[in-house]
Amino acid sequence: MKFAARVLGTLLLAWAAAAACVALRTPLPWMIGPLLATSVVSIVGGPTESWGPLRNAGQWTIGAALGLYFTPQVVALIGGLWWAIALGIVWALFLGWLFGAWLYRVHAPRMHGVPAPMMRATSYFAGAIGAASEMTLLAERENARTDLVAASHSLRLLIVTVTIPFALQWSGLHGLDVLPPTVARVVDLPGLALLAMLTGVGALLMDKLGRANPWFMGAMLVSMGITMAGISLSAVPQVMVNAAQLVIGVSLGVRFRADFLRTAPRWMVSVALGTLVLMGVCALFAGALAWATGLSWVTLLLGSSPGGITEMAITAKVLQLGVPVVTAFQVCRLIAVLMLVDPLYRRIYPSEEKPTKL
Repeated sequence: MKFAARVLGTLLLAWAAAAACVALRTPLPWMIGPLLATSVVSIVGGPTESWGPLRNAGQWTIGAALGLYFTPQVVALIGGLWWAIALGIVWALFLGWLFGAWLYRVHAPRMHGVPAPMMRATSYFAGAIGAASEMTLLAERENARTDLVAASHSLRLLIVTVTIPFALQWSGLHGLDVLPPTVARVVDLPGLALLAMLTGVGALLMDKLGRANPWFMGAMLVSMGITMAGISLSAVPQVMVNAAQLVIGVSLGVRFRADFLRTAPRWMVSVALGTLVLMGVCALFAGALAWATGLSWVTLLLGSSPGGITEMAITAKVLQLGVPVVTAFQVCRLIAVLMLVDPLYRRIYPSEEKPTKL
């Protein structure tokens, strides 16, 4: 009963924050409002709570909505960008390694009592540009400080998710995404029900297979397949998209608890500063890709930014900034990082002896 009350109270808080952000005309009000309000209340010790099935439903909704952008014309465009996507993957792996090496160099001398191999693994997986939960699990296998890894990814995601949308709104860069005429724009209830059923099956299958972000990836892949086949079932109602953003914002905000600010303060300051630098160099990289491809710089910025796939795709959708290109870059990067980051760690640091966890 207490759990249900906490979930309901958190949702009411999130809705009030979203409504305030809508009134203030902030970017991504339905995600950023709940994210900021929930994180602040959580840090001060408030009884916030996120319910897993609601988060899954939100990712399912966003995945299904994004898949509708992948018409045959868009897929042909993305297919011609394979080399740019490959460069984006290499860039993300290199940047993550560099960030981790910097964290190690700065903090290894100060982390007394932490063995060098443990600190090396902690820094490496904290710097990797990938999904927070997956990077934390990989770090655990290498006997790293998972608390520092998880806190690093949570803080970086918060900074990127809040900073980039505000910067884009203030810059006036929006409305650059011209949707192909075949994209579903009309809500058809029978078609929506069928779309929900098919994408739900895809999400459940991905979940059973133990894949990363199954409710997002499974729903999106099925929706993509339907759209690529030239079948238009229904658009996803905006109210569902808004609700999905709200519960995703809540799920991000509740990661921050009362002890968050006490978790190695110097480490967290370094992560925050490093995240700002990462965004800066990613902006330069996006500029180079824009020059080489002829695509919008801001679209490629979202595609190469060190944020999460769901959050960056939502940003692209709400601000109409090249949703398919952003999603393609982020999806391919996520898959590559999950497959390569651990083998690369073992290859780069083969002589590191695994420490016994303290």
